Amino acid sequence: MLPLLLASSSAYRRELLARLQLPFICSSPDIDESRRPDEPAIELVKRLARKKAQALAGSHPAHLIIGSDQVAVLGERIIGKPHTFEKAREQLLASSGASVTFLTGVALLNSQTGHCQVDCVPFTVHMRTLDTARIERYLLAEQPYDCAGSFKAEGLGVSLFQRTEGADATSLIGLPLIRLIDMLLVEGVAIP
Repeated sequence: MLPLLLASSSAYRRELLARLQLPFICSSPDIDESRRPDEPAIELVKRLARKKAQALAGSHPAHLIIGSDQVAVLGERIIGKPHTFEKAREQLLASSGASVTFLTGVALLNSQTGHCQVDCVPFTVHMRTLDTARIERYLLAEQPYDCAGSFKAEGLGVSLFQRTEGADATSLIGLPLIRLIDMLLVEGVAIP
């Protein structure tokens, strides 16, 4: 098996990939993550996942490189990481009683052969009706300012959900393991 490289600095993605019990290393790609004019969210995350993997191919010529990118979509609007309490409160107020769809792009690049598999895995969170007091209590407790959508699904953020919908819950956290396993199997990686 070629060595695995996770093209990410995300602790969440590292924790998810570790579940597969395969040895891997991490390196953060330096790419422009800007959205192109009129680029659909699905195409954006697929392009960025591929670009992250390709950015490390030159320095890791015989690796299986995993790239991933995620956006949250509320209605027709992409919502990103809030970074501040105020923006997180705004995002959660806007999400109250609504559905937020997380689109997670995943790419697996064999840098030895150039073969690249790319996909997008959606996952939808249907939010409870939230008032300002509940939102502020949550934000003070968990401080999810580095999370698209302003909540941590793997933590207390689940208390904000009415229900979820999707084929792979790990895609919500940022790395769709079920789809990644399919890709790894194509490359001859045995799991388990």
